[in-house]
Amino acid sequence: MCSVTKEQIYDAISTVIDPEVGFNLVELGLIYDVIIDESCNVKVVMTLSTKACPLHQMIVQWVEEAVKRVDGVNSVEVEVVWEPEWNISMASDNVKKALGAL
Repeated sequence: MCSVTKEQIYDAISTVIDPEVGFNLVELGLIYDVIIDESCNVKVVMTLSTKACPLHQMIVQWVEEAVKRVDGVNSVEVEVVWEPEWNISMASDNVKKALGAL
């Protein structure tokens, strides 16, 4: 049985900052789901704020590296999806306020 929790994974991903806006990926609402199987293999389903994101590969790599640092994680898969399309309403109130969307 795997002892890694979704909370631990979200905490790890929250250390990854989107350099364009200066907020972490969790606050921005870019992480759609975290799936952990019995063998502690972790799958992160996420999106990016735009398909044209110049840092696409780097951000995916940063997420992978952050999750791998969680004790007990066996392997990490990061899947980038474009549906539902991200918009500012998915971000935390803190982010919305800072970006003038509240």
